[in-house]
Formats: sequence, C-alpha cells, structure tokens
Amino acid sequence: MIPTNELLVFALASLVMVLSPGPNMIYLISRSLSQGKQAGIISLFGVISGFIFHILMVSFGLTAIFFAVPYAFIIVKFLGVCYLLYLAYSTLRSGRKNIFDGDSTLKKDKPIKLFNIGLLTNVLNPKMALFYLSFFPQFIKPEHGSILSQSFQLGIIQIIISFCINLLIVISAAKMAIWFSKNPIWIRVQKWFMASVLTGLAVKIAFAKAK
Repeated sequence: MIPTNELLVFALASLVMVLSPGPNMIYLISRSLSQGKQAGIISLFGVISGFIFHILMVSFGLTAIFFAVPYAFIIVKFLGVCYLLYLAYSTLRSGRKNIFDGDSTLKKDKPIKLFNIGLLTNVLNPKMALFYLSFFPQFIKPEHGSILSQSFQLGIIQIIISFCINLLIVISAAKMAIWFSKNPIWIRVQKWFMASVLTGLAVKIAFAKAK
C-alpha cells in the first residue's frame, strides 16, 4: 500500500491538475451553460467513464512494462519529470483568457449523446493517456507492493477528486463565469499557481533518492 503522506501529495497534485483548463473542463462548462446543470452532470458521468478507461489501460500497461523491461521504472519516472515540466511551460504559454469562455450556443442533445460525447472527449484525448503514463509512476514504488493495486488506489483517488471538482464547476458554471469575467486577474494567478506546483513536483521527483 502507498504511504498516507504520498497519497496526500498525489491528492494535491490531482486537485491542481483537475483545475487546469482542458477539453474535458471546456466541454462540461459549455454543456452546463448551453443546456443546463442536468446536461452538465450527464456529460460529467461520460467524462468520468473515460477516466476509468485510461486508468485501466495505464494500470495494466505499467504492470506489464515494469515486469518485462529492466530499469523501465526509472526510465518512465524520468520521462514523467520531463512531461510535468512541459505541462508547466504549456500552462504559462496558454493564451486562453477565461476558462469559462466555452461555447454557450451548442445545440441541445439527448442524454445518451451527452454521455457519449463526454466519454469520447476523454477517451480520444491522447494527452490524457500520456498524463497517466507519466504521472502515476511518480507515486508508485515496487517496495510498496503490487504495482497494479497501487495504480488502482491512485486511480480511485484521482476519480473522486475529479468528480467532486467538476461537479462543483457544472453546478456553479453560470455564477463562476460571471465572477471570473469581473476578476480577470485570477486567471493569471491560476496559471502561475498551476505552473509552480507542476514544476515543484517535477523537481521533487528528479532529486528523490532511489531506495
């Protein structure tokens, strides 16, 4: 089992990541603004199902790689550090002015279509697979037991945090859009905070001593 202090760090990192603007968040906000809270919630369940798909793929993939390739764990961790630094750079370079500037003119779709679009938006996003493949190994250590069970443990935490935060965003989309439009400075604060946390996490992992 992963130690509690490591799980807390992972939870904090997951919280920062879910607050980072991306296709999933933009889609949920757009649906909530154009079709209401119910549509946003249905879309959210589709997005969460996409997370489950990625977590299953990455969990079994990491288990296979670590057992099949010598030193694969160290290599993946190094690539993860590089990817986290890239995410930090991309966050600062992002030109998006307001994360709530979603398309509020989308046509109204039936529940099954809302769910499917949310699912496909997540499943077909290659950045999500790359994120999990580079992010999970930073908190998985062979000495803590089964790599597969550790991956599932992290996945459950990430899904719970993502669901809670995105549900709050869906429910409060309209009010939050108005607030951010009146306080644009917080958009820049969010970007720098996100980049700082990602960089700090990358540095922590890079200088961590191997056991």
